[in-house]
Amino acid sequence: MDIHKYLDQQRQRVDQFLEQSLPGTLSHPEKLYESMRYSLLGGGKRIRPILTIAAAQALGYDNDATLPYAASLEFVHTYSLIHDDLPAMDDDDYRRSRFTNHKVFGDGMAILAGDALLTMAFELCSQDDEDNSLTAGQRLNIIRELAFGSGHQGMVGGQVMDIQAENQEVDLAHLKKIHSHKTGQLIRAAVRIGGIIGGASSAQLESLTGYAEDIGLAFQIADDVLNMVGTREELGKDAGTDEKRGKKTYPSFFGIDGARQLGEECVGRAVKRLESFDQHADPLRHMATYIMSRRN
Repeated sequence: MDIHKYLDQQRQRVDQFLEQSLPGTLSHPEKLYESMRYSLLGGGKRIRPILTIAAAQALGYDNDATLPYAASLEFVHTYSLIHDDLPAMDDDDYRRSRFTNHKVFGDGMAILAGDALLTMAFELCSQDDEDNSLTAGQRLNIIRELAFGSGHQGMVGGQVMDIQAENQEVDLAHLKKIHSHKTGQLIRAAVRIGGIIGGASSAQLESLTGYAEDIGLAFQIADDVLNMVGTREELGKDAGTDEKRGKKTYPSFFGIDGARQLGEECVGRAVKRLESFDQHADPLRHMATYIMSRRN
């Protein structure tokens, strides 16, 4: 299959839903919605929501009812980017080739826009779908996955560990722990949510979870490599920031080539975990490969 065509098609579906979900800039409070829309609709690969869609498709479920749950991952991801870019966090001026949210709207509005996006993610997941294709139990499990993946034992916990590790001697085991939380848990939630939507059996959900954990690590490795070798034009933000902040990365342990090899091994394991799935899982298989080959 043509993975780039697939990603483009699914990204358009997600973008259309995101556009329709947010109130317009004429709604009150106008500045809040302007700030939210600036970051949420300002580009992005939409990897997390597409993983949710692809995981549901792997189980034979391909319905627009997936979109609110898939979109909730992008709401959470965007909130995390807004907050990560703040002066109190990573203090970045650029994101997706333009000024970060706080550079345009100020720190206070950026914080509140992130807060609003985070809470709106759970609003999306708690609404009844029009054709009642999902049970209340499925929706509750989806909300639990999203909360776990984004919260104190997931992305937020990983971010805390990442901050505490700056300019510290960190061993490889601790680096893996940081990124399994900071990056991996939300990717894990995205895939598991797709599995829940598709009605996965316990064995299928276990396979999907292992797949997600492997590609989550590959995704972080690819990010670390790109931060070293990518250009500002490719990344849409400044390159080399990890080294400037004294952060340990996979290339700092293995070198660039060694890190890439480790990432490819993760991809191989991820694809192998999908052996029990038929051709409906091909998008997941190709997405694993894409994650390591991307340039941004």
